[in-house]
Amino acid sequence: MERASRLIRRLRLGGDAMSAEELACAAWALAVGKKIAAHTRAARMVRTRLIVEVEDGAWQRQLFTLSRHIVGNLEKSLGGGVVEDVEFRIVPRRREPERAAQAAPGLAADEADEIADPVLRSIYRASRKRAQA
Repeated sequence: MERASRLIRRLRLGGDAMSAEELACAAWALAVGKKIAAHTRAARMVRTRLIVEVEDGAWQRQLFTLSRHIVGNLEKSLGGGVVEDVEFRIVPRRREPERAAQAAPGLAADEADEIADPVLRSIYRASRKRAQA
């Protein structure tokens, strides 16, 4: 039984059919699994090379060692010749937007309150007071 992506690719439909890039990006999570897909994102295709964004250098090195296996998984999903190579680029995660309540200047909480130990909390407050004086 053939995968749906192979059948769709063979149909060569008109303008509203999925491109090879869209198919490869959609098949990325299936090829690598949930855990790796949570830390990566298939960004685009350049010819037959899939460009994948990763969080940091550690992920880049680890996934580079698995690249042949990943390409094999993509070939099983998409068929041969669609993705021949994978390139991993470091793109740090974007910061989440701050909530309005946290950003309000009049509602700023004392950062010393987050220190659990009461002695260390008082030492921190005293040193902060000296630094501001």
